[in-house]
Amino acid sequence: MSFPAHAPVMEHEAIAALAPIDRGVYVDATFGGGGYSRSILAVANCAVYGFDRDPTAIERARAWASAYGERLKLVNRPFAELEEGLADDGGGAIDGAVFDLGVSSMQIDEAERGFSFTRDGPLSMRMDGGAPNAADVVARASEGDLAAIFKIYGEERHARRIARAIVKARASAPIDTTGKLARIVETASPRRPQDRIHPATRVFQALRIFVNDELGQLARALVSVEKLLRPAGRLVVVTFHSLEDRIVKRFLVERTGAAPAPSRHAPRGEATSPSFRLLFSKPQIPGEAEIAENPRARSAKLRAAIRLDAPPLVSFDFAPEPLPLSRALQEWR
Repeated sequence: MSFPAHAPVMEHEAIAALAPIDRGVYVDATFGGGGYSRSILAVANCAVYGFDRDPTAIERARAWASAYGERLKLVNRPFAELEEGLADDGGGAIDGAVFDLGVSSMQIDEAERGFSFTRDGPLSMRMDGGAPNAADVVARASEGDLAAIFKIYGEERHARRIARAIVKARASAPIDTTGKLARIVETASPRRPQDRIHPATRVFQALRIFVNDELGQLARALVSVEKLLRPAGRLVVVTFHSLEDRIVKRFLVERTGAAPAPSRHAPRGEATSPSFRLLFSKPQIPGEAEIAENPRARSAKLRAAIRLDAPPLVSFDFAPEPLPLSRALQEWR
């Protein structure tokens, strides 16, 4: 049985935290190249649902996934639709879920997917290939909306200057490739000698998060996992930037009872029965050897928790506030 050569970041640590058991049911919420799924199936006689909104990832996996028979089921849905995807297959409760957030190495490496400013290609960034994509947003969003996207989702300090440069450039010619956008950003915010990353890094991150609704998807997925996990089931999440890690951290703080959880299910200040117990007091980080082999791993953090038998809180108080976008852009989306 031959598999694609793709190893997820912190694979060993993630599988150890998930601790798969025989006859268990697991969700690989970010299937990608199937690295986590293969490892789960290798250590336990269990079943795995591999979720991915990217139809290309699912199709590529069909050539080898059939070797696992009914133990591996591929689901072409975003992880925000875990409940619906499992229900469609007659599934329900699960024993664990693992997330490897952000964009996959395979998507970055393929110029035609439009995720990378180092490989010129169509300005897409949609994980499912749909619309509106990044080119649509760049073409239609106002200067104020672009600045808000770059500042909040990219934590870009030159957000307004870059937004202004984009609006000026698109008046002359469409910005429809990653290379064109990267050059505009670099001109508006040139790299300084002390900068370690390309000037376009945060802008591309922000557009990708926005067009894929990554933070909203994550919040909904965490609430779904809370409802789906059996007692003693495990949640494992690997994050790569502060925005997504902050959501996971706030979710676990609220759900482990580390802070009162104001919601419609619990009056403000009233303690609730925790629905999770942290597996680690602090997030795990990659070892030096993995970072040396894969520089992308340097920003990874792994958080994990064990489901308790308390009922789910089912609140979204941990989720980020909506972007302050114009009504026109909200209606267009």
